[in-house]
Amino acid sequence: MGSNKTANRKRRLRNIQYILKNPLTYVYLMVAVIIVLSTMMVFQSETKTESGIESVFDSIWFTLVTVMAGYFDYCVKSVPGRIAALILLLLGMLLLSAITGKIASYFMDIQMKNDKGLKKLKTMKGHFLLCGWRQGFDKILDSVLNSNPDITPDMIVLVNDAPSEQVAQIRSLPRFKEIKYISGDFADEGVLRRAMIEDAERALVISDRSQKYSDLEIDSRTVLAVLTMESLNPGIYVAAELIDEKFERHLQMAHCDEIILTTDYEHSLLATASCGMGYSNVIRALIGDDATSGIIIEDIPESFIGKTYQEYKQSLGNQGVLIGLLLNTGNFHQRRKDALREAQKNPDVKKIVDDLKKVKQLKSNEPVLVPPADYPIQKNTKAIFVR
Repeated sequence: MGSNKTANRKRRLRNIQYILKNPLTYVYLMVAVIIVLSTMMVFQSETKTESGIESVFDSIWFTLVTVMAGYFDYCVKSVPGRIAALILLLLGMLLLSAITGKIASYFMDIQMKNDKGLKKLKTMKGHFLLCGWRQGFDKILDSVLNSNPDITPDMIVLVNDAPSEQVAQIRSLPRFKEIKYISGDFADEGVLRRAMIEDAERALVISDRSQKYSDLEIDSRTVLAVLTMESLNPGIYVAAELIDEKFERHLQMAHCDEIILTTDYEHSLLATASCGMGYSNVIRALIGDDATSGIIIEDIPESFIGKTYQEYKQSLGNQGVLIGLLLNTGNFHQRRKDALREAQKNPDVKKIVDDLKKVKQLKSNEPVLVPPADYPIQKNTKAIFVR
């Protein structure tokens, strides 16, 4: 208790010293003294005239109106009264200019921080974080919006360390003008908190080319970012892009829900194109950047959980071609933790071991193409269509 009182006393002394050393303090005191003296001068000189000022209250009212509104409520008659009124009028103009400038500066500072991504977001929930930057970023943004009709531009938050001019150029486009922006390293906890990571629903981390990073540095920062995101918000769904597949295991241990190995995809596409069979055109059609054609993944009604693949397939009309199931979708890693916790509560030791093995063997977002007719549909499973 004694140490807290001493600390508070020292803090108050420092504040008093700062106020006394601030030149503006003496300016404010001088202005206050001038206003008081001018008010007294008006009272002393005008009560003897026919100006209408008869009391101290009248002179104070005259001062307030002159300083704040910039006009005379009473017509002063005496020379000292007119000099005092002129001083009050000039002070009022200066004070009004200072206050207006201060307010304008405050709002300009807010706008500047918003434009440069230095301000913390407020009142956002269920938003989408897009972390990283590279050439052609506008096309990535466009594809994200086309592929996610449930996401509007005002729900997207960009988090990167790119030059603010480049981000401003993107946000100047009509389609992207409502997108939010946070400047900084997306692997840093403080930056992610400014982006309200705790309330975000999904995040996409792309290979960041905003600075001159090596491929090793890019993948390392991606892994660190996913680890930080999952620790701050275990319920977030994270998809991350990797350059080198040797970091895939690290992302899996970081509980990344979806891993994109861009280089492997490029190599596979080149290899299939070398066959001369038109594979690349087929693949391009299947992975289109809109939500209505190509490969579509949709929820399966709860009524079909526990039923067979054939039963679900027969219930479909002209909804496209059903080609398989996607298992363990959504925030799978959090559910796996819950399942492990439940398994450990079981008194049967042998069953605990079996349950733990089963749970650990599960994979997030595991596709099963053309399963057998009697394949049972489990919870957290979605259907894969081609349209």
